[in-house]
Amino acid sequence: MFDLTGHVALITGGNGGLGLAFARGLVKSGASVAVWGRNPEKNGGAISELRDLGGDVEAFQVDVTDSTQINTAFEATIERFGKVDVCFANAGGPGFRGYLHQTSEQDWQSAIDLNINAVVNTFKPVIARLVETQSPGKLIVTSSAAALMGTGFSAGYATTKAAVVGLARSLAVELGGHGIQANALLPGYVETEFVLETSQAFKDAARRRSCLPRRAQAEDMEGVAVFLASRHSDFMTGHALVMDGGHTVHPL
Repeated sequence: MFDLTGHVALITGGNGGLGLAFARGLVKSGASVAVWGRNPEKNGGAISELRDLGGDVEAFQVDVTDSTQINTAFEATIERFGKVDVCFANAGGPGFRGYLHQTSEQDWQSAIDLNINAVVNTFKPVIARLVETQSPGKLIVTSSAAALMGTGFSAGYATTKAAVVGLARSLAVELGGHGIQANALLPGYVETEFVLETSQAFKDAARRRSCLPRRAQAEDMEGVAVFLASRHSDFMTGHALVMDGGHTVHPL
């Protein structure tokens, strides 16, 4: 039911964390995957792992805060695979921590560049290609449960992750007539290499807020990526899909 043979997926930040989990799920379902990442060593490790799963995959070194690199990487992706059916704008980061009034303008702008502008600039060539070729397609942006809850001392993260939910909803309206869907995925705390260095107090708090008796693992995100890329989500657009084990609904 979720066979993605013949589909091509582009995943920014696909060389680790949630992005690599998405890629694993897609490869297992038969999709070809273009991994975008700025670290060549991590790119190589991801590609080796995905090819061991039998995937038709390629890595492209790109810093998604640089629109020129994005456009170059997209052209290379099209040259390699011929098309892009689904784009996961997943690359992002937590940004600065601290009181908002003590935040420098540079730190605030960096959060916007990575978590908002990089998403916009990644989607733009994908949308242009889909519209030009009159092809249906799927745009998925990785937001966060923080977009719903807010996070103390991380206003830049919560703000930018909320902003891309609005972006997905706007694109759903704007592009629906072209057969293009846009959705946001809002994970909660997931035990990847990016969050394992957080404090034990934070980990314990995430566990207490979960409705389920465990914290999420990276493999928990494989199936939702397949669903969002497959025909079974064809009538879902403009949606903010929360995957947080009930974190956002659990009482304190």
